[in-house]
Amino acid sequence: MDGQPGHVHMSNREIISELTVSYEMELETVQNYIAASVNLDGVRSDVIKKSLGADIPAEVMHAQKLAARIKTIGGLVPGSQQFEASQNLLQPKEDTTDVVSVIIGVIAAEERAIEQYNKIIKLCDGRDYVTQDLAIEILADEEEHRREFVGFLKEYETP
Repeated sequence: MDGQPGHVHMSNREIISELTVSYEMELETVQNYIAASVNLDGVRSDVIKKSLGADIPAEVMHAQKLAARIKTIGGLVPGSQQFEASQNLLQPKEDTTDVVSVIIGVIAAEERAIEQYNKIIKLCDGRDYVTQDLAIEILADEEEHRREFVGFLKEYETP
């Protein structure tokens, strides 16, 4: 940093850009998890609804930590109009008993998040250990949540 307000060090631009991608993904996940945790119906949906509901605060916390890091390293946290949604598989379905499509959508979203955090970890290696550490911490949460939903999917695929 050269001390000028609003100046972003060149090496931080790419990191800020990738953190912003993750930040937006976390917020989109929150929105879709809320929708699924409310919209799902049926006897078999209860565990999934509870799991999604329990994960919402963790995803919000991820977004808050990412936002704080973006600001700390000289970026500006974007507002909703700069946001581009991409979680096609997690959009609410007409059939509110289609639990399997929600599980598949969650797994897809978690896998995309895992890819993104791994990208940040590699990008920060030797450059920004604090951001790298944050990405590793969040990656662990995303991997655990994916594992849980892969387990749910196994149960639905068993005849």
